[in-house]
Amino acid sequence: MSLPAWLAEIKWDDNGLVPVIAQDENTGRVMMFAYANAEAVALTAQKHTAHYWTRSRQKLWHKGEESGHFQHVSSIQLDCDGDVLIYKIRQEGGIACHTGRESCFFRTLTDGEWLITEDVLKDPKSIYGAGHSH
Repeated sequence: MSLPAWLAEIKWDDNGLVPVIAQDENTGRVMMFAYANAEAVALTAQKHTAHYWTRSRQKLWHKGEESGHFQHVSSIQLDCDGDVLIYKIRQEGGIACHTGRESCFFRTLTDGEWLITEDVLKDPKSIYGAGHSH
């Protein structure tokens, strides 16, 4: 399968993936980091909601499909080297992290320790159900 020209310009890694930073379109805060394959990026561009490739589950992942916390994508940016993307997003429900926090980046190095510097906004058990592991 040949890729459309815009997708072919992306430098995919040996596994056919590209790193993606999800950044809040208004605040600029980094909400999460994940990988995407060509299908995920194409679906994101087409549907304007974030799609990724989950390496742990080895499958296409439509962010929010289980949690309802969809990421509405206003733009996709490619870095100067062509090997990293940014999805500019509006985070539905205000929670990007499967731990129930706003952002996946909630631990801050403080005096040689990783301290949790953000509160859980919603218990993950109420988002995914008691038996779910992410």
